[in-house]
Amino acid sequence: MTEDDIYCCSLSKTLCHTSTPVTVGFYSPSGTRVHSLLDQIAGCMLRESIRREEAEFNRTHQRPRVPEGINYLTLLWYIVFYQPVITEVHLRRKTIEFLFIRFSAWEYAGSDKLWAGLVTTLCDHIRHHFGPLPLSFYHVVGSRPQFASGFTQEEWRLKRKTCCTAGGLVVILLAGAGLATTALLVPGIRDGTVLKYLGSTFAAISGSGLIIAITPVIKHLLISQKKKIESMTSDEKFTSHLGFMSAVKSEIEVLTSFIYYMEIFERRRLRIVFEITCLDTCYPERVVGVLNAINTLLSDRNAPFIFILVVDPSVIVSCLEQASTMKGMADNGYLYLNRTVTLPFSIPEIGIKSKMRCLHEAFQTREDLMYGIITRNMELGVTMSKGNGGALMNMEAVVQEDQHEIDAMAVQYIHEAFHYLHSEQDCLYHYVPDSIIQMRRIVNTIPITIRLMTQQHLLRHNLCPREVASWVVLANQWPCRLSWILQCMEDKLQCQPPNDYEKTLMWDVFVETCPELYSKHKELQNIMALDGDPELFQRFLSNDFPFTVQEGKKLLKYTVNLDHSIRYKMGELQALATLENYRKGGTSSEKKP
Repeated sequence: MTEDDIYCCSLSKTLCHTSTPVTVGFYSPSGTRVHSLLDQIAGCMLRESIRREEAEFNRTHQRPRVPEGINYLTLLWYIVFYQPVITEVHLRRKTIEFLFIRFSAWEYAGSDKLWAGLVTTLCDHIRHHFGPLPLSFYHVVGSRPQFASGFTQEEWRLKRKTCCTAGGLVVILLAGAGLATTALLVPGIRDGTVLKYLGSTFAAISGSGLIIAITPVIKHLLISQKKKIESMTSDEKFTSHLGFMSAVKSEIEVLTSFIYYMEIFERRRLRIVFEITCLDTCYPERVVGVLNAINTLLSDRNAPFIFILVVDPSVIVSCLEQASTMKGMADNGYLYLNRTVTLPFSIPEIGIKSKMRCLHEAFQTREDLMYGIITRNMELGVTMSKGNGGALMNMEAVVQEDQHEIDAMAVQYIHEAFHYLHSEQDCLYHYVPDSIIQMRRIVNTIPITIRLMTQQHLLRHNLCPREVASWVVLANQWPCRLSWILQCMEDKLQCQPPNDYEKTLMWDVFVETCPELYSKHKELQNIMALDGDPELFQRFLSNDFPFTVQEGKKLLKYTVNLDHSIRYKMGELQALATLENYRKGGTSSEKKP
C-alpha cells in the first residue's frame, strides 16, 4: 500500500463508524491530487460496505432487499399501507450502502443561488437512485419512521386509517359495479332506472376518490423537488418571504425521512456522501451560501449525510472574512470554519510510493507511443511490398524507413527518460511536484522535447535522456529563475564573453546576477510566484544537475514548456535599467567642471 492508500483507508474506515451528520474538512492546496484521493476514499468505503454485507449475511443469513422487480411493487405497497418502525434489530445492523454525489461548485459559480444548486443536486440524485415513483408515493402517503416502544421486533406497522379509507373506496366501487351489473343484466330489473342511477353514483364516488388519491402522485412525478426548489428560488418575492428557508428545509426533511424509510425496507444503513469541490473558485457570497446550505441540511441531528468539503483553507477563510453578509459573524474565518467542520483532514505531503504510482499512471497515457510505432511499421511494410512502382516509390520508402528509425529511437529515449523520472535509485523524482496536473505536464512535455531533439540528431551524441527529463522538470518548476539565467546568458554571449564562458555553470550565472533579479522583485512579483522551493532550485542546479551555459544554450531551442514572454519581459527591464544608468551617468558627467 502507498502512503495515500493508508491515509485514505484510515479516513474511510473512520467515516464508516462515525455517526452522521458529519462534515469533513478535506484541506488541500489548490491543484493537489484531490480527485485521485476522493476516488480512493470512495473505493475503500465501497469495499468496506461489501465486507460488512458479507459479515452480516454470515450472521443473519439475510441479504439486503434491493427495490427491483417484485420488490419494487412491494416497496410501493409498503409505502401506502405500512409505517416503518426503528427497532433494536435495525440499530444493530452493520451493513451500509454509500451513495456518492460529487458537486462541483464551479458549474454553479455564475448563479447567485449557488446553495440552491447544492440542494437541487442532492434531490436529483436521490430521485434518480431510488426512482421517481417511490419518492412521489412517499410525498403523498408516506409515513416517517417511528421508534419502537418496548422490545418489539416488528419493523412494520399497519396504517389503519389508510386501510379503512382504501377499503371503503373498494367497497363503494364494488357496490357500484354490482348494482350497475344487476341493473343491466338481471331480467325484470333491467328496465328500472333507480338501480342504474344508484350504481352510477357509487361508481362516480369511488372513481372521484381514486382520482383524488392519484392526482398528487402524478403531480410529484411531473414536478420533482429539484424543479420545485428552482421555481422557489427564481421567485424574488418568495425568496424575500420570511418562511422561504423554512419551506426549503421542509423539502429536505421529506427527503431525509424517505431515506430513513428506505433504510428499513432495504435492511441496511444508507449514507449520502456529498463531495463538494471547486468551492474556492467562487465569489465570497457564494461560498457563504454553500456553507449555510450545509448547515441547513445538517439541522436534523440524525441526517444520513457525510459532507466532504474539499477546500484550500486559506482561500475559504479569506472569502468568509470578505463576505458582506458575514460581517460580525466571521471576522475570524478560521473560527467560523472550525465551527462548521466536525472532522478536519489535511492532505499530507505525497510519499515516495504514492508519487511513483502517480507518475506510473501518467506514463500509461503515453501507451500510444508503442502503438504508433507498430502502426508505422505495418504501413512501411505495405509500402515496401508495392516496391515495383518505380524510383519515386523507392525514394519514399527510403524516407519512410529513415523516419521510422528516428521514431523508434525517439521511443527508446522517451522510455529511458521516463525510467529516470520515476526511478527510486535516481534523485530526479524528488523535484517532481505533488500535483497530478503538474506531473502530467512534465510527462506530456518530455516526449515532444525528445522528438524535436531526435529529429535534429542532438540526443545521439550530445545529451542523454536523463538530462532532457531534468531540463523539462527545471523549466516546469522554476520558470522565472530559469528565464532570468537564460536572459543573462544571452546578454553575456552578445558582449564577447571570455573563451571559457560556455563551460560556466548556470548556477554560477544565477549567483552572480541574483541581486539584480531580487532588485526587480516588485516588477516580477507575479512571475516569481510561479517558482517552486528556492532551496530545491539551489540543490538542483548546483549539485544534482549542474547544467553549463553551453548545455543550456543547446536545450533552449527545444524547450517548449517555458513561456518565452517571461524572458522577453526580463530583457526589457534590463534594457530600461541600462538606459537609466546611462542617463544618470550622463547627467553626473555634465555637472562636473
